[in-house]
Amino acid sequence: MAASRARRAVPAELRARRRWVRRDANKVPLMAKSGRRASPTAPGTWARHEDAVRSPHGVGLGYVLRQGDGIVCIDLDHCVRPDGTLEPWAQRIVDRAPATFVETSPSGTGLHVWGRGEMPRGRRIRRPDGTAVEVYGTGRYIALGERWRSAPLELADLTPLIEELTA
Repeated sequence: MAASRARRAVPAELRARRRWVRRDANKVPLMAKSGRRASPTAPGTWARHEDAVRSPHGVGLGYVLRQGDGIVCIDLDHCVRPDGTLEPWAQRIVDRAPATFVETSPSGTGLHVWGRGEMPRGRRIRRPDGTAVEVYGTGRYIALGERWRSAPLELADLTPLIEELTA
């Protein structure tokens, strides 16, 4: 039952790639097979989605971003209010994004906007109000949370949005 829920909550395009790790409560990536520390730059420490879902190690899943895969994640920290609405700056970003997979961060206070694109080096964009938007495409792993509302289980091209955010 848990494995089928996890399969439904993640786009097939991500599930099909061998980029999965487990994570501990402090968001440290773990190898699915052994529970030892995984690395976002060492493919030998990653697993298939189904193996990561079945692993007893850690408290949740993580996905590794690798250059050349064409998968990116826009990380919006501290944007989900206690009442479940978004901070206005984050709502504007989500509204400008094409229909794509969005999830809450494990803390429930941030969002991850997933899609296709290239980001050879991660970028942290500091906003005037002190919040940050991060864009990653390689050398990082993202701790998965819960699907945001009725976000599609598909990945759209985020290139125009990334260009706008990083301009």
